[in-house]
Amino acid sequence: MADPAQLVPAALTMPPEQLFPILTAAQVARVAAHGETRRAPAGEVLLEAGQAVNRFFVVTGGEVDIVRPGFDGERLVVRYQPGQFTGDVNHLSGRPGLTDVRAHTDAEVIQLDRDRLLRLVQTDGELGDILMRAFVFRRLVMIREGIGDVVVLGSPYCGGTLRLQEFLSRNGHPYSFLDLDHDPGVQELLDRFHIGSGDVPVVICRGTTVLRNPSNQQLADCLGFNEAIDETQLRDVVIIGAGPSGLAAAVYGASEGLDVLVVEGDAPGGQAGSSSKIENYLGFPMGVSGAELATRAYTQAQKFGAQILIARRANRLACERRPYAVEVDGALSVPARAVVIATGVTYRKPDVANLLRFEGAGVYYAATAIEARLCADADVIVIGGGNSAGQAAVFLSQTARHVHVLVRSGGLAETMSRYLIRRIEDNPKITLRTHTEIVGLDGDRRLAQVTWRHNETGASETWPIAHVFVMAGAVPNSHWLEGCVALDEKGFVKTGQSLTLEDLAAAKWPLPRPPLLFETSLPGVFAVGDIRGGNMKRVASAVGEGSIAIALAHQVLRE
Repeated sequence: MADPAQLVPAALTMPPEQLFPILTAAQVARVAAHGETRRAPAGEVLLEAGQAVNRFFVVTGGEVDIVRPGFDGERLVVRYQPGQFTGDVNHLSGRPGLTDVRAHTDAEVIQLDRDRLLRLVQTDGELGDILMRAFVFRRLVMIREGIGDVVVLGSPYCGGTLRLQEFLSRNGHPYSFLDLDHDPGVQELLDRFHIGSGDVPVVICRGTTVLRNPSNQQLADCLGFNEAIDETQLRDVVIIGAGPSGLAAAVYGASEGLDVLVVEGDAPGGQAGSSSKIENYLGFPMGVSGAELATRAYTQAQKFGAQILIARRANRLACERRPYAVEVDGALSVPARAVVIATGVTYRKPDVANLLRFEGAGVYYAATAIEARLCADADVIVIGGGNSAGQAAVFLSQTARHVHVLVRSGGLAETMSRYLIRRIEDNPKITLRTHTEIVGLDGDRRLAQVTWRHNETGASETWPIAHVFVMAGAVPNSHWLEGCVALDEKGFVKTGQSLTLEDLAAAKWPLPRPPLLFETSLPGVFAVGDIRGGNMKRVASAVGEGSIAIALAHQVLRE
């Protein structure tokens, strides 16, 4: 695949000149002002796969290869000519590279370290656009083509396999998937790495390390997601949660010169990241998937220098003194001059026997392309009456045989946007079942049938349905904040004018001024997005709150 045109799948409208642009002499000269010129003899490895991506190269003479190493041998990805440059989005984060960079002939290159590359991207608008576009498009192609350092072995009907696939996909990390139920030749791979049936799902990480049913954090550690981050450095702002509000805070904070660290327990995007299509977000008349919006925001935050800890969960806020500290995974303590809480909510789980048993094996909490493939030409159930449920129902109806939307209320008018209600009403493949809830789940290794009850009549029905999407209710992720900030009766964080004099007295509010708009009962600690009491539960409002919180944080940092 040395021809760049061969790297562009037909489904991706990415011209080769944007994936592999050739810089002009003037542009090369501007890059050279930020780096140093060096020679590389044929065969020299300029950057090795698995190393932190801390070097960026522009070819000025000879040819340089991008090679993907693997347990099945090397693969030439692309060969760069003079005027072309290396790199993808890992150059922004400093994560380990996925490919080798090797001189094919005697070559001359301009070399920049990561800090200088970020400075170039931030200060040179023209080159910044060219580099960022190429980085993003290259990563999309790598994901599409499976050009990476991860192989997932499992079954599409295994909850653990689904979890790992979603984690890698939502973090934008390319991987290959081998279906143990159907892929020929998979036994040879199992024998080579001494993998038994009880080990599934299995991840082969970087071609050598075998992880048996790893946690998301174990996989993140193996791939070096957080290796480039100093986790103990005092930050201007630490943001907890990388949903729309947290990512907006990261973009605005980092772009305005603040030292920003984001702590994310899973993957960027939050609940919005699993939305199949958001059509009422300003500036996207054709709609945008939650995953695409999250990926763009994530990359944008890294462009400006924000650092993001992945698969690391905050479990306590040390609020007894300032600077504050966020305790992560029970051991690490991340110090912060200001804190933005953006941990969002999780869907409320129905009180149904066997629910936990079928999670990932018939019961899902997101409706992405991965889940949609599992339930093609099958009946599915969507539980919930909010916009997320409506988006899921419309999306799944494109591939499922039929979609049953179950709500306990008498309709959707009070909880769902009108455009989604109309689509559900006009879609013959969607049936709305009001005053209805699931009361039984049955199956062997995976879900096979569902029983629901109509609460007005008491009548129950059992259907052979193997896919249930739960998108009902909201439980705030605030348990780790108890004893530090005031919460309302439902566990949402109280901010600004919602804080009573009693709340402030109990928190021993120390300042003569009242709390700012999104400030909690702790000075310099803000809450934004779904975690905040009174939030509008819309992506646009979450983004706005995240950006406003940074403006308020500036005021606190000046105090």
